[in-house]
Amino acid sequence: MPTGKIIKGIAGFYYVHDGHMVWACRAAGIFRRLGIKPLVGDDVEFDITDETDSEGNVVRVFPRKNSLVRPEVANLDQAMLFFAVASPDPNLGVLDRLLVSMELRGIPCVIAFNKTDLADRRYELSQAYRSSGYDIMFLSVERGWNIDAVKERLMHKTTVLAGPSGAGKSSFLKKLLPDAGVVTGAVSAKIGRGKQTTRHSEIFSIGENSYVLDTPGFTSFEVSGIDETKLRHCYPEFEEPSRNCRFPDCVHIGEPDCGVKAAIAAGMISAERYQSYKDIYTVLKSARKY
Repeated sequence: MPTGKIIKGIAGFYYVHDGHMVWACRAAGIFRRLGIKPLVGDDVEFDITDETDSEGNVVRVFPRKNSLVRPEVANLDQAMLFFAVASPDPNLGVLDRLLVSMELRGIPCVIAFNKTDLADRRYELSQAYRSSGYDIMFLSVERGWNIDAVKERLMHKTTVLAGPSGAGKSSFLKKLLPDAGVVTGAVSAKIGRGKQTTRHSEIFSIGENSYVLDTPGFTSFEVSGIDETKLRHCYPEFEEPSRNCRFPDCVHIGEPDCGVKAAIAAGMISAERYQSYKDIYTVLKSARKY
């Protein structure tokens, strides 16, 4: 029985890419009885009901490695967080919330700063994240700078693109895959739903076993539902210096003899990153009171 990946779901149809072409599938009734909802990004097994019109039924969803709730997607290998260095200026608070959200889900991140032709902020931004361990890439979609290197980081993985409007995420996707959506759009047209796809998450194949997930409206995560004392584990640069904290459960806020605060004072950890940590910590602590 053929297998593939769900690249788009809309109005009860699941578009399954089998590595060569796209099939418009319905979900077998057993999923409803079991309370299972297939998600974009799911690896599935399907049977073919109409080979001429490329239609079938999803009959099995393979186990997921991870999933997100908003957007509803599964099996991500990494996230590429797409921000501009200027026009608009990067909101590092939003970037840090996205990083925390991905850390909570165990999804590795790459930070891509676009529009480097407008301002040279490479040193400043690299310094802010130099001790975090995240890969940072600089590019200009407009000028075509470093596009190939960024694309290379996407190969053989399923990657979600996220970032604020105006950062150039859509322009990057068009550069990456000029014909994105042509095949899936053709399948959509068969069922009269082609114009609705822009409001939904959609995966594009960019090579063998390489997929990019575009998520309209996915610009930030609300970081909630976790104990604020666990937040420190979402900042990778805290791990090593926290071994020098006097207290093993130190949250690096008001405790004496804190290794993390000492690292900040020594310039080993970005003061801006620490401020974002305190801001998120305060929000989580306040929310727990209510």
